Amino acid sequence: MSRESESVSIVADLSLPRPSSPQRNQLLLDLLRVMQLAREGDRREEILVREQKGAFHMSCSGHEAIAALAYHLKPNDLIFPYYRDRALMHVRGMELCEFADDFLACEKSSSSGRNLPSHVSCRRLNVFSITSPVGSQCLPAVGAAWGIKKTGSDAIVTCHLGDASTRQGEFYEAVCFATERSLPILFVIEDNGYGISTPTSLMTPLALRVFEPDMITVTNGRDPEQLLDVSGSVIRDIRMRGRPRILWCELERLCDHTVSDDQRVYRSKSEIEASWLGDPIEILANRLTEEGVVDLAYLATMKAEIHEQVLKAYDAEESELPPQVRDVQFSLFAPASERCHIDLSPTPSPRPNTILSAVNWTLGRILDEEPGTVIFGEDVEDPKGGVFGITKSLSTCHPGRVHNSPLAEATIVGAGVGLAASGYRPIVELQFIDFVGPAYNQLSAQVTNLRWRTSGHWTCPLILYATYGAYLPGGGMWHSQSNEGLFAHMPGLRVAVPSTPEDASGLFWSAIQEQDPTLILLPKHLLRLHQEPYTVGFQPIPFGKARVARVGADCTVVAWGNCVPLAINAAMQLEVSSGVSAEVIDLRSIVPCDWVTLSESLRKTGRLVVVQEDVRTCGFGQAVVAELLTNAAGFDSLYAAPVLISRPDVHIPYCSKIELLIMPTVDSIVKGVKQALS
Repeated sequence: MSRESESVSIVADLSLPRPSSPQRNQLLLDLLRVMQLAREGDRREEILVREQKGAFHMSCSGHEAIAALAYHLKPNDLIFPYYRDRALMHVRGMELCEFADDFLACEKSSSSGRNLPSHVSCRRLNVFSITSPVGSQCLPAVGAAWGIKKTGSDAIVTCHLGDASTRQGEFYEAVCFATERSLPILFVIEDNGYGISTPTSLMTPLALRVFEPDMITVTNGRDPEQLLDVSGSVIRDIRMRGRPRILWCELERLCDHTVSDDQRVYRSKSEIEASWLGDPIEILANRLTEEGVVDLAYLATMKAEIHEQVLKAYDAEESELPPQVRDVQFSLFAPASERCHIDLSPTPSPRPNTILSAVNWTLGRILDEEPGTVIFGEDVEDPKGGVFGITKSLSTCHPGRVHNSPLAEATIVGAGVGLAASGYRPIVELQFIDFVGPAYNQLSAQVTNLRWRTSGHWTCPLILYATYGAYLPGGGMWHSQSNEGLFAHMPGLRVAVPSTPEDASGLFWSAIQEQDPTLILLPKHLLRLHQEPYTVGFQPIPFGKARVARVGADCTVVAWGNCVPLAINAAMQLEVSSGVSAEVIDLRSIVPCDWVTLSESLRKTGRLVVVQEDVRTCGFGQAVVAELLTNAAGFDSLYAAPVLISRPDVHIPYCSKIELLIMPTVDSIVKGVKQALS
C-alpha cells in the first residue's frame, strides 16, 4: 500500500525520549477519541445532506491521524489547514457546535454562512481561513512565517494541503521563498493518492524526486502513533533550526471526494475495500486492544457516547438562526471606527511636484509613523529603488523594512496576505499592473474576500500599488494596460487612480489607515510630469470622494488617471473656441465611487461625457454610464444621450503613432462634448 519514493524517504528520529507508558496510553486514547469524534461528525453531516438539511459536505475519513500533529503545536503557532483536517481542528480546540454551525450555515458560524463547510476558520485558535482554490494558502502561510521570524517569536506555521495540490505553482513558490529566507514553516502533505478521480502516484514532486532529501520526511499517515512520533521530531527540528520542512503523510481517502462525487465510478470495488485496511481509527484501536490498554467493551461504549454527543450537538444547532439577507454586505469593509489614526507628518517645503516624488515622500513618512509597515516588491531596495525609482532611498533610511522580492507576483501579493495575518501592514509593489496575472489568484481567493468570508475575524490591511496606463511610447501591450474595471469587479478591494501629486500622497495616507486591501494605480504618463500645486499641503484623501477639477455648467466630463489632464485641456479649448463651459470631475477613487458628486454635476449640466483609456466593453466608464442611466434622478437630468470616449476593444500596439490614434485625445473629448451638446 505504500507510495513512498525510496530516494527521498527519511527515517525520522524515533530515539527521542518517550512519555511514560500511562501518559502515552492516555494521549493515544485521547487521540483515538478525537478521531472517532471527527468520523462521527462526518457521518452525521452525510445523513443531514441526504435529509436535505445541508447542501455540501467534505469528509475527513482516512485523514484523522493528522490530528496527532496538534499535540506538538503551541497556542501561538499558526495553522493554515486543509479541508480534511477536522480531527486536527478538534485537538486544536474547535467545538462540535462550531462545525455544526458551519455545516448548517448558521448566522453565528465562523463565516456567517458565507464559506463552505469544512472550510474552517478560527482566529482565537490561530487557524487561518480555508479557501477552495487548492494551494492558495501556501503563499500566505510563508508570508505569515516571515512575519513571525521578523518579530523574533518562537512560533511556527503549519501549512496543510493534499498531494494533488503540490502541482500548483504557488506551492513551489512558497517552498522556494521559505527556503530562501529560512522560515519556520512545516508543509504537511496529506497524500491520499487521488486528485478527485485522478491517481497522483506518478505526478507528485515526491514521485518525481523534486526536493532535496534533507528537506522532506515521508511517513505512514495511516498510523496515528507513528505520525505522532515523526511529526514531533520534524516540528522540533523546525523550532531548533528555524528552517522549512516538508512532512509527506501517506494515507487513504476512505470516502468520496465530496458529497457530489461517487468514487465507485473510478475506483474498483477491491481497491476501495483494500483502502479500509489503512483506516487510522481501526489501526490505533486494534493496537490499544492488543496491548491491553482498552477492551472491546470500552471501544463500544466510547463509540456510543460519541454518537450521542454528535447527534445532540447537531440537533441543537438546527434551531439556530440563518443569516439575514440584510447582513450579506456586513464585513465587506471595516467600519470607519476601526481605522487607524496615524499622525500626518508635515508636508515638506518645497512640496514634491510629481506623482513619483510625492509617493516616495509619503512612503517614507509612512515608514516613519507606522512601525508595522513593510514594503515588498521587485527591485524596491537601493540602489535601484524600484524600476521607476518610487522607493528610492527608503531601504537605506529604513533598514530591514524594505525588501526585494523574487520575480514572482503571486509571491509578492500572497506573502503580503500572510504578513497582514501576522500583524504587519504590508505595502507591495508590482512593477506594472500588466503583470498582475500570476497574482490574480491571490487577489481573488485571499485578499479581497478574507474579511467577508470570516465575518471580520481575519483581515488583510494590504496596499498594492503598480504603474498603469498608456501614453508612454514603447510600452506596447505588455506595459500599457489600464484594466481598472477588472479590479472594480472584485468586492472588498478599494481601487484608486490619482492624477496629481497631492491625490497620490493623500490616497496612500488614507490607505495605510484602513483595515482592508487597497489597490492604487499610478499613471505612468503622469508619474514624472511636473505639476503645479493646488492645495496648501498634502492631506489624506478619503476614498469615494471625487475632485471637481474644473467647474462648468454646460456638460459634465468624468475622467481619471491619464485622461484627467486631457479632459481639462479639452474643457479649456472648448471655452476659448466655443464658449462652452465643461465641468471636469476627477474620480480619483474608482471603488468606492462618488456617485453623489457625479449626480449633482449631472443635475446642473444635463449632459455627460465619460473618458477612459481602458477598452470600451466592461470598462469602468460603462459602469459610470450605466449607474447614472439606471438611476431615476440621473436619467431625468439628461438632455441628451451620454457619450463614452475610450480605446476600442483592441490591444495597445508598440508603434506609438498607432497607439495615439486609438487612445482618447483632447480632440476626441472636444468632439464628444460637442456631440453631447448637439
